[in-house]
Amino acid sequence: MPNTRSAAKQARKSLRKRGYNVKAKKELQLVSRRMREKVASGKKEEAIGFFSEYQSVLDRLVKRGRLTRNAAARRKERVAKALFASPASGEEDAKQG
Repeated sequence: MPNTRSAAKQARKSLRKRGYNVKAKKELQLVSRRMREKVASGKKEEAIGFFSEYQSVLDRLVKRGRLTRNAAARRKERVAKALFASPASGEEDAKQG
């Protein structure tokens, strides 16, 4: 139980912010899982189509302050690397080595 009115207000604000953060985390988990599934399934066209939606969610979370800019960039880069990496180039390197 807060001792002062200002402490009570801070407690209310904290609960409200926690709700926003939980919602943002759930949204990020959902869209990340869907993106991973599309990349792993091998349906490249479908995954590329979903990639813009994935980026949009990350950018929205950054704009609202729920995710740092660098964290969003890192996530986008990792997904793009997995999505646009050509599997043939890795095989050629293995044959040459």
